Amino acid sequence: MERLLQITADGSHTISVPAMGVAYHSKHGAIAESNHVFIEAGLKYYASINPGKSVAILEMGFGTGLNCLLAAIYAKKQQLNVRYHTIEPFPLHTDETDTLNYGELLAEKEIFQYIHQSAWNEAILIHSFFHLQKTPSALQHFSTVDLFDCIFYDAFAPSVQPELWTPEIFLQLFSMLKPNGFLVTYCSKTVVRRAMEAAGLRVTKIQGPFGKREMVRAFKDA
Repeated sequence: MERLLQITADGSHTISVPAMGVAYHSKHGAIAESNHVFIEAGLKYYASINPGKSVAILEMGFGTGLNCLLAAIYAKKQQLNVRYHTIEPFPLHTDETDTLNYGELLAEKEIFQYIHQSAWNEAILIHSFFHLQKTPSALQHFSTVDLFDCIFYDAFAPSVQPELWTPEIFLQLFSMLKPNGFLVTYCSKTVVRRAMEAAGLRVTKIQGPFGKREMVRAFKDA
């Protein structure tokens, strides 16, 4: 399936899939969106309510590796120990990831290259505070004995991948969260919130990134 490189409003790249009518990030800014949804509302929020604690993150949708890069940068700056497990059923090819400009824009080209060059299905130390494991798998076929403090849920929209926004999927994710863990996602559609609630998550709506009024943070209460 054809994938095209595009520039978003903040100068950072995204990749579009014309046959599906989707892009990996918001046209208003790939870095800006990822930073708001997954770092500010996810990783930074966790650190603010759990000062000094390490964090285990599960990312659904490795995609371009942008969320992972931003998390690695945050971990290094804050000296926060992060265990980051990401899954992706359709990894990008090297010739595609080599063209992405996130490393240059964020002044972390070496880390970004290391993230993409690191082996799949292995736990890799990216830097002193960031352990990464990449798994090439669809979520429906993914299982792990590990539990996570935070889930970055970055699937394509429900209109494109409705099978990834069902009560069954969120029940699967619920089982992977630690007590008091939470999930963050850009999507706040009513049908999505109801699916999360049906799985036992307590859903809260919070301020979305530029161009989107709301997003969701959903908790697994102890």
